[in-house]
Amino acid sequence: MVDHVKDISFLEDTLNFWKKLNQAQRSFLKQAIVKKQFAAGELMHSTAENCSGLFLIHKGQIRAYIISESGKEITLYHLFERDVCIFSASCVMKNIAFDVNLEVEKDTQAYLIPTAAYRKLSEESLPVQVFTNQLMASRFSDVMWIMEQALFTSFDKRLANFLMERSVIEDSDTLVITHEKIANHLGTAREVVTRMLKYFQTEGIVSLNRGTIEILDQDKLNRILE
Repeated sequence: MVDHVKDISFLEDTLNFWKKLNQAQRSFLKQAIVKKQFAAGELMHSTAENCSGLFLIHKGQIRAYIISESGKEITLYHLFERDVCIFSASCVMKNIAFDVNLEVEKDTQAYLIPTAAYRKLSEESLPVQVFTNQLMASRFSDVMWIMEQALFTSFDKRLANFLMERSVIEDSDTLVITHEKIANHLGTAREVVTRMLKYFQTEGIVSLNRGTIEILDQDKLNRILE
């Protein structure tokens, strides 16, 4: 349960409809919400499970991805502190079926508003419905951008963009990540990633070591994206 002032403050900051709920609705939400802890490498939510509900990320890092029938993965977006995952509660929205997996990349603390509780609030409160629609639109925008990149952007640009984004997320030019994991993020084969990384290495852009990639020249990465 959420029964500490700091937790209430987190709800106010994360759910823009909080202050528009009446006292009974706030009490109901505080009783329904569940605090969750997840370890790196764990699945927070998967398509094989029932609709979990709305996840509010208190701290940590989550990767949202989908899997094709052939088993190929592609990352849709990442969730960080104060982000909300709506697709894990997609069954709340009528006529929307969206299967998404949530992988914990760093130890994560989150709050879960169970599906039934969130559906009840949504039925009672217009601000909750507006929040849901805005969040869904934002996430679909993220997904459409990823699909556009996968379909219409050359792989060297996609890989360069991934390395730069990862460097910002990790706040380091040394990335501890395998070629297989990068392939999963970008929805391609490991051999394709390895081939392009080796080309980047011959150009002096990166240095490859077992399990790590060191970015040597950010400017050259930027020029690939031009």
